[in-house]
Amino acid sequence: MPTLDSYLFFDGQCAEAMRFYERTLGGKLQALMKYSESPEPPDAEGCGGGGGPVDPQRVMHAALALDGRMLMASDSPNSAQHRPMAGFGLALNYPTAAEARRIFDALAAGGSVLMPMQKTFWTETFGMLTDRFGTPWMVGGGQAA
Repeated sequence: MPTLDSYLFFDGQCAEAMRFYERTLGGKLQALMKYSESPEPPDAEGCGGGGGPVDPQRVMHAALALDGRMLMASDSPNSAQHRPMAGFGLALNYPTAAEARRIFDALAAGGSVLMPMQKTFWTETFGMLTDRFGTPWMVGGGQAA
């Protein structure tokens, strides 16, 4: 059976975002490779089209191991190729409402709250936000009453 992990694309903030996620969510950052560290010359055409020069200081690949899953990411090779994140959300579910609120608040700092933490029919507390890096999150926790 395959595994399904997430891969995010940033516009030059990948290293900062992944270090923030490591501190906030726990887990261990296992990879953080810049385009300049690639064993082969980077190809902007092969990284989503659009061409243009590759910024060697951008992150080519990052991986955060988190409870048996991987959150992977990279920077677009240059700003001209970047497309904002849309059409999905990363879901985090915690055993307790207190833990969910703590993580929600940390992720929301500097971002925008789309749905404040509140009781729902499926869990004690649930909320949605976009963090300061543009990543959409859905955070829930606790048992539904």
